[in-house]
Amino acid sequence: MTVTAIILIAINMITYSLINVYWVKFAILVVSILFFLLIIQFFRNPKRTTSHNNKHIIAPVDGKVVAIEEVYEKEYFKDNRLQISIFMSPINVHVTRHPVGGKVTYSKYHPGKFLVAWHPKSSEENERTTVVVKNELAGEIMYRQIAGALAKRIVNYAEVDAEVVQGSDSGFIKFGSRVDVFVPVGTKVNVEINQKVKGGVSVIADVAS
Repeated sequence: MTVTAIILIAINMITYSLINVYWVKFAILVVSILFFLLIIQFFRNPKRTTSHNNKHIIAPVDGKVVAIEEVYEKEYFKDNRLQISIFMSPINVHVTRHPVGGKVTYSKYHPGKFLVAWHPKSSEENERTTVVVKNELAGEIMYRQIAGALAKRIVNYAEVDAEVVQGSDSGFIKFGSRVDVFVPVGTKVNVEINQKVKGGVSVIADVAS
């Protein structure tokens, strides 16, 4: 954001010195301010209070549930899993949070396409990062950050063998995107299609005790 602010200030200084038409200078200033406010909103990271519970799988991101289905997960588990997909619009908070606490057993980045995030093939063909966290009760839970048509960079903080806390920051996806969570078949799902969830707070599934 600092770089963006410097660039916008420089643009307005140049505009002020080179352009004599007042309304043009004013219009550029207004657009610059609006653009900077949008950037601030997009990169915000609101503090969330997570109720840590090994029986709960929490939403890793803010957004809307767009898919709940049994799929064959071929990258890591190589068996059937229940996939819960959450779509983030550009106005959502794009911080990704750990859905469970435990030890990171897998973390891999995949370059790829930039299909719209709700496209069925985006989970396997788009730029993405796959992370697996092993929890003492839930077992291994996978989540996958998926870039959308506008997203051009995925930030992933999860490192193999690291111990992570449920609800803590695990990464960031720039602009519209999606996160898929893969849980064991038979896991109780607490959300429905089109339901809005809040990252680090909403419990999307419960595991058996």
